Amino acid sequence: MKKELEKIGNSDWLEGMSSISALIKGMSNNGNDRKIIRILFDKSKIRSKSRELAFLKAKSNELEFCIELVSSEIINAQAIGNTHGGIIAECTPRTLPCLTVENIVDKGVYFILEGVEDPYNFGYAVRSLYASGVNGIILGERNWMGAAGVVARSSAGASELMNMYVSEPASAIELFKAKGYKVVCAGIRDSESIFDTDLSYPLLVILGGEKRGISRNVLDMADKVVRIDYGGEFGGSLSTSAAAAVFGFEILRYNR
Repeated sequence: MKKELEKIGNSDWLEGMSSISALIKGMSNNGNDRKIIRILFDKSKIRSKSRELAFLKAKSNELEFCIELVSSEIINAQAIGNTHGGIIAECTPRTLPCLTVENIVDKGVYFILEGVEDPYNFGYAVRSLYASGVNGIILGERNWMGAAGVVARSSAGASELMNMYVSEPASAIELFKAKGYKVVCAGIRDSESIFDTDLSYPLLVILGGEKRGISRNVLDMADKVVRIDYGGEFGGSLSTSAAAAVFGFEILRYNR
């Protein structure tokens, strides 16, 4: 854990084929402007991972990055985790565009994630939202996308595929309302059950972190405050990633 905490703030290294292949797809599909500078490939895995190496060699010509065959010790010294499989990629930072009304599709679903304080929780939330078919996520200027390696790994690469935009929540809400979107915040006070709520598209959902929650001015701008009902007595709150999964897939079910 100490090793990970020391490197989280400087992690423009993506680890493992899931993260790297997701980035390569994202560069082609959604305008992700992150670039691969070089890939370090464990030379002891040339045979066992020959297909992965062949794929990366083909993409290296197309995307203009180099592949270095190195020892596992070099890779382990650079990597944060232990699930890289002997393949890591040094990358440039990703630039997130500012949200404009042109970025918003007519009948979609978007999420604002406000105040998430842990990069793993953030990554898990992104994974669930991407899997449930969310069109995009809006983040504040200060967000976890600088910790690219951790977020990509915990999101199984979804962070490199998801459309993401930067905006202050209040400004984003105004843009979405101008496009005819309903705005719901996750919360408890003066709320209605998610199972009784109209979740039809177009929809903007705002989720807050477990500690700070959603700011008062954002709650006041919402059309509804919506809660997740529990199946038994529980005095705590769900993690942001768990709440994201519930909202994402309940919205998907509602709009089948």
